[in-house]
Amino acid sequence: MRSIFTVTDIRPLASGVFAITFDAPELARAATPGQFVHIKCGHSRPLRRPFGICDVRGDMLTVAFEVRGDGTRWLAVSEPGRRVDINGPLGHGFSNPDGDILLVGGGLGAAPLLFAARRARGRVSAILGFRSDANAILREEFDSVCEDVFVATEDGSSGLRGTVVPPLEELMKTKRFSAVLACGPRPMLRAVADISESAGVKCEISLEERMGCGVGACLVCVCETQSDDVTKMSRVCRDGPVFDSREVVR
Repeated sequence: MRSIFTVTDIRPLASGVFAITFDAPELARAATPGQFVHIKCGHSRPLRRPFGICDVRGDMLTVAFEVRGDGTRWLAVSEPGRRVDINGPLGHGFSNPDGDILLVGGGLGAAPLLFAARRARGRVSAILGFRSDANAILREEFDSVCEDVFVATEDGSSGLRGTVVPPLEELMKTKRFSAVLACGPRPMLRAVADISESAGVKCEISLEERMGCGVGACLVCVCETQSDDVTKMSRVCRDGPVFDSREVVR
């Protein structure tokens, strides 16, 4: 689905990180947690860039992003009323499993998990990892929808000092979850998958890869997956971005 939608709000979440909301009823109705949208950014020779869906409230759809180049810089100076070309929702999202779930997010990877928390059918706990307190995002939003929220920062400036691994290992010993849903840097995803699988808990991971077309034609975002002892190259934009952790070769 490709159309022009109107910006209704934009706000900073941290230094260089923003949440932008669109009045996009068609996208909001069709979106599921874990999917993304492809937004045309810029005026001169604009390129599309992928953004995970952070939240859906009624007709409003929100994405979170970090300023990294000209396109995201253009998006960051948007004001309410700006009309933006968006294609989506795209990709395969989380399966929304029954039972209690645990969300594990690293950095900006925490953003798509907020939508998953809102749509969850059971109780939700979350572990969010950031470089520092200054980089921590969406804590109040997660607190409002989760039973428990644990924050870890690498420098110890907020929550637990270190990575998401120690609190994840501890929770696996003390609580039972039907599934773990994770999004963040690849090293974090490997650790989360290893711990979850060792505990016998289903784990779904959302991969962050550079994308070109966003619909599976250009093959820029391929990753190696394995199923029934058959290894192949899967397209993150079309076959993912969410995969069963057991399928991703790591």
